[in-house]
Amino acid sequence: MNLSMRWLKEFVTLDDMPMRDFTEAMTMSGSKVEGWETEGSEINNVIVGKVLSLEKHPDSDHMWITQIDTGSGEPVQIVTGAQNLKVGDIVPVAMDNSLLPGGKKIKKGKLRGVESNGMLCSLSELGLTKHDFPYAIEDGIFVIQEQCALGEPICKAIGFDDTKVEFEITSNRPDCFSVIGLAREAAATFHKSFSVHAPAVKAGHGSCADMLDVKVEAPDLCSIYSARIVKNVRVKPSPRWMRERLRAMGVRPINNIVDITNYVMLEYGQPMHSFDLRFIEEGKIRVRRAKDGESITTLDGVEHKLTVKNLVIADANKPIAIAGVMGGEYSGIVDDTTTIVFESACFNGASVRTTARDQGMRTDASSRYEKGLDPNNCLPALERACELVELLDAGDVLDDKIVDDHSSKERRRIQLDAEWINRFLDIQLSADEMKAILSKLECEFDGDDILVPTFRPDLQHKADIAEEIARFYGYNRIPGTALGGGAQGKYSERQKFEHTINDTMLALGASEIMTYSFISPKYYDKILMPANSPLRKSITISNPLGEDTSIMRTTALPSMLEVLSRNYNNRNADACLFELASEYLPTSEDKLPIEKTKLIVGMYGNQSDYFTVKGMAEQILEKLCVYGWEIEAAFEETSYHPGRCAVLSIEGNRLGIIGEIHPKVAENYGISDRVYCFSLDVDMMYEYAKTEKTYTPLPKFPAVTRDLALLCEDSTPVLTLEKAIVRGAGNLLEKIKLFDVYKGEQIDSTKKSVAFSIILRSGDSTLTDERIAATMKKIMKELEKAGAILRS
Repeated sequence: MNLSMRWLKEFVTLDDMPMRDFTEAMTMSGSKVEGWETEGSEINNVIVGKVLSLEKHPDSDHMWITQIDTGSGEPVQIVTGAQNLKVGDIVPVAMDNSLLPGGKKIKKGKLRGVESNGMLCSLSELGLTKHDFPYAIEDGIFVIQEQCALGEPICKAIGFDDTKVEFEITSNRPDCFSVIGLAREAAATFHKSFSVHAPAVKAGHGSCADMLDVKVEAPDLCSIYSARIVKNVRVKPSPRWMRERLRAMGVRPINNIVDITNYVMLEYGQPMHSFDLRFIEEGKIRVRRAKDGESITTLDGVEHKLTVKNLVIADANKPIAIAGVMGGEYSGIVDDTTTIVFESACFNGASVRTTARDQGMRTDASSRYEKGLDPNNCLPALERACELVELLDAGDVLDDKIVDDHSSKERRRIQLDAEWINRFLDIQLSADEMKAILSKLECEFDGDDILVPTFRPDLQHKADIAEEIARFYGYNRIPGTALGGGAQGKYSERQKFEHTINDTMLALGASEIMTYSFISPKYYDKILMPANSPLRKSITISNPLGEDTSIMRTTALPSMLEVLSRNYNNRNADACLFELASEYLPTSEDKLPIEKTKLIVGMYGNQSDYFTVKGMAEQILEKLCVYGWEIEAAFEETSYHPGRCAVLSIEGNRLGIIGEIHPKVAENYGISDRVYCFSLDVDMMYEYAKTEKTYTPLPKFPAVTRDLALLCEDSTPVLTLEKAIVRGAGNLLEKIKLFDVYKGEQIDSTKKSVAFSIILRSGDSTLTDERIAATMKKIMKELEKAGAILRS
């Protein structure tokens, strides 16, 4: 909502403080300011001038050479093409080096050989319209009729210099959708007095008792309906001060009657409407639910079909307005209107919201009503509108007010529990100090009970009272304290574990991605998943956005390949990506799926090969202290290249998979390069991780190193030989390292040579030659069982 600072100062006296100080203080007290601007701030060096003379341009049949008095002594010569000027006119003069809205700069020059030292301005060139100054013409120079001094800046002279502040008002504060409401907040914020003028209507033009009959037939949807009649209506433009305020608030001036209803809505926050009495059949107004099949054409010319859920204002035979939303086609004020009915009512917010939504309409009135307005504000707003009618000489107000009131005048009571509020806010204020703060908000007291004003529907609990005290006491004055109970926020062990995975992957040069957990069933075909695979049984989403996001994934591999494909087809030379992805394995129909977390890594490019991706997996497992895992070549994994793939396991449980993606799968994703992936079960790694750190003292006894060159079948995995060495060495083995694998002319073509370096050490004595020899004998015995012999 926009707020005119000039209008605000009618209700609260504010010192000439900087706007930044005002907006920061209002924001801190709960009325958030989005920004502010001063009207005409784009206009510079444009002043008021008077036409002294008009002379035809010697080289043009439509231009005039004018001499303009700007109050500086010497007349200023300006050439213009305007045809609506005469000597003595007061006009806006853009001098040399002036600036107009939109960044338009004016400099002196020559027009057809005649010097022109500026420009005379029209309304549009100043950023104004005919609605702002109805007496002006649209296609000519703006001839000013207001009293102003020559040389005066044009914005000040025509009242185009108000500062407007934009507030973000929360929906639970309908009172702040008004100048009076924000003025009340400003007065409490700056400790100033706040006063609202009580409307006074002279009336005295006869009774309206026989002219209008009002009845609320749906009191659950309309708590009060009030009306007054004005006869001898004189429709004309509003005075300048009203047009200025409406413009600053973002409302276009139209005519005095329409402007009055808009003015009161902005000032009091109470929407109003005016009806032409001649279109109200039999002088009856009935506030009722619409009948099925009824329709109404609204002021915007659109016909609306109504239902019993819609509240309408009707005359004796038909609806004439959709209550709280918009008036009917014939309810508006036109030039020949003579007698009008001013309406001020309070409609149920939920009903107005539902009607506006169902009818596809949203107006300033409906946006206010749907937040819940104060029924006790209706009559003051109605009186204010009639007072303005008399002030603007817009008509003759009749004596009676016609009211059908079903509202409650009882104010909500909340006990002031000063001790609880001090404990809740961690402050120290007396009950009297709290009452002083609440009194500024028009709260009254009955002993220790707070009588909440009816315009504050948000105050319902003592916590709401504490909030009011906190925001005017000052949030910045409330000390920061730790949460009670001794509980301090910290990461869980599982969160720390996953953060270690993230940090390690980033250190290994991978980039983290995040993908959707829902995919298309077609993704399983792209990764060559067998038709009978249990992983094809997925959770189906009941309301998917589309087929591409219709099931919950049972494997994250398609999601990773989609991202790799996008990078590849965007010509990224290489990529190394990872994700802690969720996979969903269905159980029975009446139970939630099993959600598994997997670390999935994918890469392609010049630096990518099987041993790189295997090394990354080993680094992760080592960093997480996951030991005892085994790796075995795999040939049944349809998504991976047979023979270039391995499965990791711990104690017979599948831990993950490493390998090169099958060329056909890569082709399905539009990747012609080799792609490598690995996936590890995060839940299993967390289960087997040795998170406890134990101290191992430095060894007291020397180590013995032995190198073994073994000859075995080419098909024998190196890991098989390593396990045999571990079994044979027992607890004397400190370290084992593979340092050579050889195949060549010096050995059989079906064989390979594998060389290990092993370190033996005893923790309780120095190893003797006899003990070393016995250990090596055991090692060789185990190696022979594995199909390996010493290479001669």
